[in-house]
Amino acid sequence: MAKVKVYDMSAKVVGEIELNDELFALPYNQPLIHEAVVAYQANQRQGNKSALTRSEVRGHAKKPWRQKKTGRARHGSTKSPEYTGGGVVFAPKPRDFSKKMNKTAKRLALLTALSRKLELGQLVVLKDFEIASGKTKDANAFLKAFGLKGKTLVVGKQNSENTLRASANIKSLTTENIATLSTYELVANKNVLITCDSIKSIEEAYAE
Repeated sequence: MAKVKVYDMSAKVVGEIELNDELFALPYNQPLIHEAVVAYQANQRQGNKSALTRSEVRGHAKKPWRQKKTGRARHGSTKSPEYTGGGVVFAPKPRDFSKKMNKTAKRLALLTALSRKLELGQLVVLKDFEIASGKTKDANAFLKAFGLKGKTLVVGKQNSENTLRASANIKSLTTENIATLSTYELVANKNVLITCDSIKSIEEAYAE
């Protein structure tokens, strides 16, 4: 089992933790991670875009003018796509974009992404994560202490309301509970900071 340093909120080493190799030393599986990310993004789509076809446009279907001898182009209805307010050709309709991924593959993708972050040195273990003041300046001080650049994800077991408020105004900082953590969030953020409690939750849920 690999030993990883544990840091406090001021980026000081306060101990070590052993990470289970069965969970945090998995080989990189890019196709599986890609599948998980595509499925996550597809499931976020509402699929409620809709437009009217010419048969659904309200109004009469009377021919606007006679077929011949007017000098104008022939038309059969003002509902046709050529007219303003007319129907749309191949109009988009509500549809379901969701993709299914079995539980085993989804879990493996998450663990593979965590293992990859650890391998690249982009995974930091925190003793705990709490910004009791709820102030943005304290969240900025936290990031500055670690010298993190780029998008950062902090994973806690249960983030408090003050902690969420403190990080809400920082575009580069995202906070997430371990129960709702997804592979997409791990991939979308360069740096991942995870609390000891969250690691224990992963080991309890996924370790055989």
